[in-house]
Amino acid sequence: MLTLSGVCKRYPTGDRALSDIELSLPRGQITALIGPSGAGKSTLIRCINRLVEPTSGSIRLDDTELTRLSGRELRRARRAMAMIFQEYALVDRLSVMENVLSGRLGHVGFWRSFLRRYPAKDVTEAFRLLERVGLSHALDKRADALSGGQRQRVGIARALVQSPQLLLIDEPTASLDPKTSRQIMRLIRELCAERRLAAIINIHDVALARQFADRVVGLRAGRIVFDGKPDELSAEILTTIYGEEDWDTQADHERDAPSKSKTQSHPALMSPISALAALSTGSTR
Repeated sequence: MLTLSGVCKRYPTGDRALSDIELSLPRGQITALIGPSGAGKSTLIRCINRLVEPTSGSIRLDDTELTRLSGRELRRARRAMAMIFQEYALVDRLSVMENVLSGRLGHVGFWRSFLRRYPAKDVTEAFRLLERVGLSHALDKRADALSGGQRQRVGIARALVQSPQLLLIDEPTASLDPKTSRQIMRLIRELCAERRLAAIINIHDVALARQFADRVVGLRAGRIVFDGKPDELSAEILTTIYGEEDWDTQADHERDAPSKSKTQSHPALMSPISALAALSTGSTR
């Protein structure tokens, strides 16, 4: 479904963010991008939807060569690629429902959205999605009155109301506590399975990548250094991706954490807002 071939990104300063990326993603697969800060994970996601312009290489979504598109053609192609942002990119003064419906901007146009004149079928779908993500009780709440987990659920519903084929997800759990992080990742996985959506998730939490992804791609210094199944992430491979660390001790800690939690509880680049606007208008500058 999605194929990247020889994708490179070099900035005017001469810094190379991505080098010769080769990646194919089939429909319905959840791929986690892991790697140290500065490895190129966010850049890779943004090159796919052209929020960042790749310097060279090919990016194909089905039969469409994305790197050759501009203007209206690019806006049309972006309808098939929905992005979920780390910092949510919600409009705080708008209600939950209004934020979700903003995901239809690429379909209904700016003025219909501005005047809140959405087709009835879009409103019905927004209601259905908010119920699915557990926010049917908060339709009229302002976005700035929500918790971090709730805001991320609004972002997920907004992405899905776009009716995409591909989800591009940038650090969905970075600002969330461990329990909420698992809930959000579980929700993403369930929704992808229900809709047979492919997803690429930039994520720092290796444990979550292991638990919820079908495939893990490790980046280091802009290059893919690992591409395989989550259960293949050995200490040696983690060292290749991140550098030297006592990964066996870390793995023991991750295994112990769930049982400890259970015992305690029982019994007892571009800003997200700018990026969202760019996705709606087709401008990346």
